[in-house]
Amino acid sequence: MTTVSNKHVVILGGGPCGLYAARVLSRVGVKVTLLEKDLQPGGLATSHKRGENWYDLGCHMLHEFDKEIFEDIMDLMGDESIPVQLDAKIRWAKNFYRYPLQFQDMIKGIPLPLLVFYTAGLFYAQFRKTLVPWTPKNAEQALIQLYGSPLYRFFFRDFTHRYWGIHPRELSATFITTKMPRLSAVDVLKKALGKVGVKDKEVRAVDSALHEETLHYSKRGAEAMPRALVRGIEEDGGVVVLGAEVSKLMMIDGRVSAVQYVKDGETIEIACDECISTIPVPWLVKRAEPAPPQEVMTAAEKLRFKPIAIYGLLVNKPQCFDALYIYYRDRMFHRVGEPKNAGLKVTPANHTVLIVETTCEIGDDKWKGTDEVKAKIFADLEKESICSKDDIVEVHLLHGETGYPIFALGFEPHLEEVMQWVRRVPNLQSTGRQGGFKYPNMHAAMRMGATAAQTILQKWEKPKS
Repeated sequence: MTTVSNKHVVILGGGPCGLYAARVLSRVGVKVTLLEKDLQPGGLATSHKRGENWYDLGCHMLHEFDKEIFEDIMDLMGDESIPVQLDAKIRWAKNFYRYPLQFQDMIKGIPLPLLVFYTAGLFYAQFRKTLVPWTPKNAEQALIQLYGSPLYRFFFRDFTHRYWGIHPRELSATFITTKMPRLSAVDVLKKALGKVGVKDKEVRAVDSALHEETLHYSKRGAEAMPRALVRGIEEDGGVVVLGAEVSKLMMIDGRVSAVQYVKDGETIEIACDECISTIPVPWLVKRAEPAPPQEVMTAAEKLRFKPIAIYGLLVNKPQCFDALYIYYRDRMFHRVGEPKNAGLKVTPANHTVLIVETTCEIGDDKWKGTDEVKAKIFADLEKESICSKDDIVEVHLLHGETGYPIFALGFEPHLEEVMQWVRRVPNLQSTGRQGGFKYPNMHAAMRMGATAAQTILQKWEKPKS
């Protein structure tokens, strides 16, 4: 490899993807500057200290799927890492079941006449698709193609609409293939169909998580992993600037020449040879100077994200439930986590912390945390026998402005228009959840960061003589 000590890579965004890209580059001697607008590294996969306790911005734990990344993170975290067995549940049909849902749970949860009806719908959907192949035009049709109309109406329609604030017929079919976990309860039936020649060759949902696996956490919550990555980057000579809001991406002759950012009211400009962006791709487009063509700007405006509002609760109970987290289909919240069950240290003693996750819109009542919303959340927690209003000692509201990419109907050409512009800039990459407008989990996002870093390193390899 050529000497890279004089090469400078600027990375925009300090979530798992950006941090790991910086980790890979700094480890081989590349000059790296990572800019993160928040004062806490980690993006959505971190925690924030409020009072005496840490509150996660959602339920985030490290999986072991990517062995190379996992071993590297374990080496960085050392004794801070706490292994914990996956214990996720879903509240469904008035009972609790393992998540992802199992076939036997489906049998228990649905009365026999309805089970026969739903199964018949599934069979019909599979035979129809085999006899008369058709391409779904939206998420509603994709779900019906996968599971049949009865199961779609029973299990998916209302929850999807409530979660996203968008009816499934207004979501792209791509959403099902990239975000919606596959209902493993149905897989058993579909496998049986496959044995008689009815194969599922078209739309496929995302493979479900393993039912038994080891996750990794820490006593201070999700913040330990990004903090360990920052330490590793800095030990290798990289620079991580927190509280740095990217304001301009300076372009000369179609290349990124420098990045401007604002920190503590001061505007700073740094030159770069390469740029990896993990910030939301519409933000990247808007910050380019000179501006991209109007059609790119217009396309970027069409790409939207679903915000999240996380209610972190300090509860005067030693424990609220016996799982790591539980999914709910008909409450104000869609998931509640109890990180103490994974090893989080909580103060004072005999108290616990709940992470109550909601989707929202910026500026609405959930985002603002109004008294009315809190009252509804507290009432639903009490209805689920998790805790009472009187048990709640503190409420801390956390936000994720760009929590989830929205795969709205017809988003694909807009995304392609923007990504074509990115690809035309030879020293720019846009990747990760927000930068790639994708749904990677934490270790997959880090792998995307590693891939972006390797792409740069391959450019700088000495040509073979």
